[in-house]
This record gives sequence, structure tokens and C-alpha cells, in this order.
Amino acid sequence: MDLLNTLVDKGLRREPPTREEALAVLATSDDDVLDVVAAAGKVRRHWFGRRVKLNYLVNLKSGLCPEDCSYCSQRLGSKADILKYTWLKPDEASQAAAAGVAGGAKRVCLVASGRGPTDRDVERVSDTIKTIKEQNEGVEVCACLGLLSDGQAERLRAAGADAYNHNLNTSEGTYGDITTTHTYADRVDTVQKAHAAGLSACSGLIAGMGESDEDLVDVVFALRALDPDSVPVNFLIPFEGTPLAKEWNLTPQRCLRILAMVRFVCPDVEVRIAGGREVHLRTLQPLALHLANSIFLGDYLTSEGQAGKADLEMISDAGFEVEGTDQVTLPGHRAATGGCGSQESAGCGSQESAGCGSQDSAGCGSHEGGGVCGSAAVPSVDEPRTDLVAVRRRGAGTDLAPNA
Repeated sequence: MDLLNTLVDKGLRREPPTREEALAVLATSDDDVLDVVAAAGKVRRHWFGRRVKLNYLVNLKSGLCPEDCSYCSQRLGSKADILKYTWLKPDEASQAAAAGVAGGAKRVCLVASGRGPTDRDVERVSDTIKTIKEQNEGVEVCACLGLLSDGQAERLRAAGADAYNHNLNTSEGTYGDITTTHTYADRVDTVQKAHAAGLSACSGLIAGMGESDEDLVDVVFALRALDPDSVPVNFLIPFEGTPLAKEWNLTPQRCLRILAMVRFVCPDVEVRIAGGREVHLRTLQPLALHLANSIFLGDYLTSEGQAGKADLEMISDAGFEVEGTDQVTLPGHRAATGGCGSQESAGCGSQESAGCGSQDSAGCGSHEGGGVCGSAAVPSVDEPRTDLVAVRRRGAGTDLAPNA
């Protein structure tokens, strides 16, 4: 169709679509979804080939967050039966990170629940970053600690952090409906602080919270304007015990259209499939690799994900390859500027060429995303897939081996 041909041409030139064109992608029918994937896939392959970057989450501090983000299992007042523990020691965090690196992860994302770090927290995380870098040669480290105060991003950068994640999550117009304890402007400010400190900025969104197509387009264009190096796309996990537990609004086809729209708006940026891919894309996960060039390996912050071995098999079976530590993620015109291109010439944005970006973390602002593979009795397409949501009981904060 003419729309898709136009979007491919623009994507290859790093030219953004119009707002109307982005909305039109979301409005395409399920009958056209393979055409949409094929078109966006041309843009993805042009800038990133068939490489898939693997990222691994380590939840440094879980639960008991004072913020009221409606999507988050770690929020104030959450009744979700998640793991709760205070800060992991540097060696404990490094051991957890090593499991992901051994599974092929190129980036380790260190996440902690909370509004934002104290100066003592920054010192603690800095020690953890140094330990991970010393014990895992060549690994990238992204921090995701919530709202940053002046000077904290610089201290994390000095400790060896490569990136910082803080998601916008939803449009400015609807942000107050999701969170009341901080503002959309607070989140923008933190992304800008990370960027100014020389950290690769990572910022993304959560789809499936009851937002409109217009809200999705608004937040993706806002992300492009912030110019992060990576954009994690989370799909809401409606965790029991949270205010959004009944929001089951996504189909696999809808998720693919959202990812395609993000790729067209952010053609040369690392687009990461983050929390919720197993729950909402389900058997269509391999198709999403034609749109995104980055995923999380194994489990998430408070929920279980697909087995790490299954992730690697999926990538191989779909004809893709895991990106090596000797390969540069971003195209040369972005990498040459330190990771962030100019808003005119580059796509959406930065940080998560690394960071957390998975919805479930409160401080990080990323959703939770994961789930196990399912049961023998498969619900109909219109039923909520609560069978795919499982609380993480292994890895960081437990005595059990992680899933990587």
C-alpha cells in the first residue's frame, strides 16, 4: 500500500513520518499486519541488519516503593505477592549479572525501586558498577534508579555507567491518570540530566494501559524529540494487586503494529521489546524481531520471562543473530556522536542501548514484563491470559539460580 511504501522511503532517509501516517499504521487491519511487519522490517534491517542485542535485568532493590505508578507491582499500596528485599551487595549483583552475560547479554541493567536515589544510594550503585565491570569484561552497564538529582548522573558516569534508563511511559496528557506522586516533566528532566552527563539515554513507553492511538503517537514523538539512543517498548502486565489488573487491551497483532509505528518514527534507534512480550505477543514473538533489534534475556524485575535458552533458540530459528560485544549497536552516524544523534538526523533516542526499560520496575518506570509459557488449556483469544503472568521466585534476592 502507498502508506507503507512512503514510510519505508522515509525510514531509509531517517525522515520521520507525519503524525497522521503514524496513526494510520496503528489503524491498519489485522489482515494487513504482515505487510506492516515486512515494511518496518526493511527499515530495521537497513540500520541494524539481523543483529539482536541482548540485555539482562538485575533488580538491586525490590518492592516497597513510595510512588503510586498504577502499572507497577512494586508501587505504594501494591498487593502483588512479589519478592521484597533491600539492596543487593556489589558481589551479589555482579554474580547475578554474570549469569546474564554468560547467556549472551551485552548489557546489564541495574534497577532499583524507589522515587530516586539518595547520594548514598548512588555511591552504593557506583560500587556495584565498578565490581560488575571488573568481573565481566566488555559488558555495558545501564542504571535505572528513578528520578535523578543534580550531579548524580555525572557520578554514575564517573563510576563507569554507560547508560541511564527512565521511561516516559505514556503521553503527557494522560500521565496524571497513571501516576500522581511525580510528573511527566520530572521524567523528562531526568532523561535530560542523563543525556547531559554523557550517559546514553534510554527512555520508552508502556502500551496497554487504556491509552488511545493518539496517546501512543504523542509519547513516541515526544521520545523522538528527547533523542534517546534506545527506546524500550513495554506491554502492560496487568499484575493482580495493582490498579491496572483488569486492563487486558492488547492482541499480538496490536503489539506488532505498535512496534512497527515506533520503528517508523525512530528508524535508526535501538528499539527494544521489553516487559510483556511473552504475555501479549505470545507465539508471534519471532515476528517482532523483524521490528525491534533488542530484547531482554530471561526474567524481568518481579515477573518471570521466557527461558533464556528459548530466547536464544527463537532468535536463531527466526534467522537472526545475537549481537556480540565487539559489534557497535547504533549506526555509525549516531555512534560517532557518542550515541545520540541530532534530533533532525537521528531517530528517537538514547539510553537504553541499555537500560532497564521493563515496565515492572517502579523507580525505573518500566513495566514488568514477563510471564511463563502457559498451560495446557489455552484460553480463547478474547480472554485475559492471566496464566502467563508469574511472579519471579528465582535469581536476584533468592537462593535459586537465575533464568538466563
